[in-house]
Amino acid sequence: MMGSLENRVAIVTGAGRGIGRSHALLLASRGVAVVVNDLGGSNSGEGADAGPAQGVVDEIVAAGGRAVVNTDSVSDWESAKKLVDQAVSEFGGLDVVVNNAGILRDGFIAGLDESQWDLVVDVHLKGHFNLLHHAGAFWKEESKAGRQPTAAVVNTASASGTFSVLPGQANYGAAKAGIAALTLVAAAELERYGVRVNAIAPVARTRLTLATPGMGAIFAEEVPEGEFDAFAPENISPVVAFLATPGCPLNGKVLAVQGGAISLLQGWTFADTVETDGPWDVDELPALLGHWG
Repeated sequence: MMGSLENRVAIVTGAGRGIGRSHALLLASRGVAVVVNDLGGSNSGEGADAGPAQGVVDEIVAAGGRAVVNTDSVSDWESAKKLVDQAVSEFGGLDVVVNNAGILRDGFIAGLDESQWDLVVDVHLKGHFNLLHHAGAFWKEESKAGRQPTAAVVNTASASGTFSVLPGQANYGAAKAGIAALTLVAAAELERYGVRVNAIAPVARTRLTLATPGMGAIFAEEVPEGEFDAFAPENISPVVAFLATPGCPLNGKVLAVQGGAISLLQGWTFADTVETDGPWDVDELPALLGHWG
């Protein structure tokens, strides 16, 4: 039995707009109490505005659901702990973490400065880890106290860094590839505490995808009224709801998700191998490896 989402407690980061907003609204409509986290900054992470998160909370409450606002940055260690503490104090526990918050600071490697690298990695990769750590510590203590969780984490990877290469996204792609690897490690570590960890690599129309060079035009195409919009953010959230359900059997999986298609991703594989019975000879390697070029 899959079980119900009713009365579960979730944190959704980056939930003020786009895919995160859709996640929060769908989970709340299924009876989940949601901590709606969003700093409210720009695409590049500048500024702050409580309005987007508050708007989502107002929408949930108006529909009869339960939600509270959090405007802290997940890239900050103590703020991530406050997020977990807020869920527990407001709603009595924590069952689901949806790591979704992200920013873009694209640039080619030769011109990318240190701050552009650090900020993107901090929000995406470190932000995922921060919340994973503090939520994981909470669930570990619950398990040790005899209250075994049925918890779920849904991380957000990307096609950039997992199965495609986008020039100009060294920081973003590296962070997203790191999130995929982090997901697999966390799934193996936290399973003993009753926690499943999976990731999605979503393809949808958001502020970030519309701002991505070479991709904006694809996502900006208008869909005639009444036709299926494959890039609508709402197409992603049912998969997140499934992964958040207590009886979901998946753990340590990365799913590429867009409207009309869900694909199970597989990591690095051996494409070809050469072998030797003794030490490698640098002069022989061109003949052995040159055809891989």
